[in-house]
Amino acid sequence: MALALTANSEDLQDRQQQEDAARQSGMTGAEIDLARRGSSFDALTSFAMALAIAARFTDPALIAATRDKAVKAGISPEVCAAIEAFAIKSFDPIA
Repeated sequence: MALALTANSEDLQDRQQQEDAARQSGMTGAEIDLARRGSSFDALTSFAMALAIAARFTDPALIAATRDKAVKAGISPEVCAAIEAFAIKSFDPIA
């Protein structure tokens, strides 16, 4: 998720550290590229990343629609709430 949420970051050192950590965790180059685009080879992971990206926006309708899709895909409302909180708190420059 961090790869997707920081895909447009201009901090090249941070992006490289994330990529190094992703590779150390076993991700392939293709998986890293997909993650930076907010997607995954795994459908549930793609829904989770889409929700995290939507949570970064202030449009409640977009967030609700993306959350509904994630729940319909099988992600519990509690996990959706945790994803949203992670996306907002972890990447909020004020937090």
